[in-house]
Amino acid sequence: MTVTVPLYIQIREALAERIQSGEWPPGTRIPAERELVTEFGASRGTIRQAINDLVSKGLLRRVQGSGTYVADPKVDVPAHLLLSFTETMRRHGLEPGAQVLSVETVPASRKLCQLLNLSLGDQVYQIVRLRTGNNQPVALEYSHFPVKLCPGLERFDLQGRSIYRILDEEYGLALVRAEQTLEPTLARRFEAEVLGVPEGAPLMLWERLAFTSTGLPVEYAKDLYRGDRVRFRVMLHLPG
Repeated sequence: MTVTVPLYIQIREALAERIQSGEWPPGTRIPAERELVTEFGASRGTIRQAINDLVSKGLLRRVQGSGTYVADPKVDVPAHLLLSFTETMRRHGLEPGAQVLSVETVPASRKLCQLLNLSLGDQVYQIVRLRTGNNQPVALEYSHFPVKLCPGLERFDLQGRSIYRILDEEYGLALVRAEQTLEPTLARRFEAEVLGVPEGAPLMLWERLAFTSTGLPVEYAKDLYRGDRVRFRVMLHLPG
């Protein structure tokens, strides 16, 4: 059975190759739709569909009244390493930032009790932060920490310091390993408003349970990353 790849996908991949090969470096204004219509012999609707796909993937960005430009490269987030957001941004030469949206002390849910080895009625910190790179929204973090392990956590600078560093330096809780899952999802209204993306835009949900070297669970987090700003990288090895 022969399957013909739709023309807009062929054009999308041809344009993506020009971006990824460096032929069109970041900041390049791509040819106007009418020029691409002539080049590829396609309809304007087909060209627009290919460009829309590349915009949604974060390879292109539109500037109102100016045109469509090659976007800055995405940040590679190493999913096989336990790095704080702060350290990840700095490794890419970006200035990390945080805006604390809320800090609450709430009773642990049954799920949190199970994950963090708590009893019903135990309190956890629930911290919601918008994370930025060079002042641009990158991720929305929902983090939970047992109050009994880090009492008074809210008094520290949760915007200017890495929480992982605070846990290590102030409480002797160095997080050294984690169980993590990655799952694609779509931005709901609140997430879209905070992250500066359209409702329904692609996000990556990173769910994490982090432990100390003794196996003590300290953090349960659900981070939502903008799909147009980051990509996740994993090192794989054949089982020995």
